[in-house]
Amino acid sequence: MFLVEMFERKTRMPTEAEALPGRAQPIETAAEHAVNGRPLKGPFADGLETACFAMGRFSAAERLFWPLRGVHVTAAGYAGGFTPNPTYQELMTSLTGHAETVMVVFDPAEISYRALLGIFFQSHDPTQAMRQGSDIGTFFRSAVFATSPTQLEQALAARELYQDALTAAGHGGRIVTEIVPLAAFYYAEASHQQHAARNPSARNGLKGTGVAFPGEG
Repeated sequence: MFLVEMFERKTRMPTEAEALPGRAQPIETAAEHAVNGRPLKGPFADGLETACFAMGRFSAAERLFWPLRGVHVTAAGYAGGFTPNPTYQELMTSLTGHAETVMVVFDPAEISYRALLGIFFQSHDPTQAMRQGSDIGTFFRSAVFATSPTQLEQALAARELYQDALTAAGHGGRIVTEIVPLAAFYYAEASHQQHAARNPSARNGLKGTGVAFPGEG
């Protein structure tokens, strides 16, 4: 019974009334990207855009994006919940509502948002609810947090497109990816930024469906 209750608590989104209070000030994080040395926080140069993806462990997800041509900087953080400026320890209680999220700052002249969506969808299993593999919890859910109406429209279209690809490939699952406008992105602690670069043998935890996003890869 205890294990069932624990599973249910980890996989049920808290209400705003249940969420932890958090804090007014941002938590301390790194100043620079550990791989390319660029400032982790903006303001960023004119013409750059920001995308936010949640797809399981942000340490595994972030490493997919920073090597890409056209990506200026990436960061690990928290989005989609209620608690302002949460800590990692608070996130793991399942009482903030946030998902582990990767922020990708990119130049749309060099890489399109659609291409980033393709990497997102095909690099994890978007049919798994509140989990990725053995990583279980609301904070491991699949989500796209759009930073503009155009991104929201493209993400919704991409979800339908990838669902069609999964169905055509005989994959029986239905995509459960949450797609909503970004309310806020909170940077994670310095120890989580570019974690995979500093710990190359760390557990990955991500596994795609094996179905390519149409037109990508």
